[in-house]
Amino acid sequence: MRIPFLSLFITSPFDGLLEHAEKVKECAWAFQQAIECHLSKKCVSFEEFRQEVITLEREADAIKRRIRGHLPKGTMMPIDKFQLFRYLKEQDGVLDTLEDALDWISYRPEPGIPKEIIKDFLLLVDLNIDPIEEMGKMVLEARNYFKTFNETQRGLVKGIIRELRVKEHEADRVEHRLKRRIFEINLDPVSTFHLIRLVEITGSTADHVENSGDMMRAMIAK
Repeated sequence: MRIPFLSLFITSPFDGLLEHAEKVKECAWAFQQAIECHLSKKCVSFEEFRQEVITLEREADAIKRRIRGHLPKGTMMPIDKFQLFRYLKEQDGVLDTLEDALDWISYRPEPGIPKEIIKDFLLLVDLNIDPIEEMGKMVLEARNYFKTFNETQRGLVKGIIRELRVKEHEADRVEHRLKRRIFEINLDPVSTFHLIRLVEITGSTADHVENSGDMMRAMIAK
């Protein structure tokens, strides 16, 4: 008989994962505001949003260290703790990527995003940010699953994981299209490199979200 996962702990590690996921969502919101500001000719708050992302990332790091440091040693668990840590690494990777993208913009804020690709760039941002909300739901549903090991609940988690994979593929298609369009624009080599790298960093957000889904699937596997 499988012992309900959450009964093994005074505080479930999934509570910490949920808290961390909330920080990721807050960071995603600040990131979107920073990007919108960067695209605006009247933007004066980009640096404030970037600093907000940095602060949220530090707060999330504190939660991450608490999760890693408070797993009871020698306790039987229905999942491998290293799978839990690898999941946390991917979820944390989302934060790092958002911070890296804004840092990259700050190195060379001018001349900004060419008008020819603004629409596709905003689409890329949306496709990478939207799954972050689903990632939080995935953690919540997984926590509920480990309370009861109910198969219906497990199916809900797997459904979210499939949706994350679909969203990552959509983001990949837009990323590749953007790269082709950047090379078609008459830009100087430095601007071309800066834009291509920005697109790659932004696009890796969805990669981390998909990877987190893969690790969650491993954790809920029978």
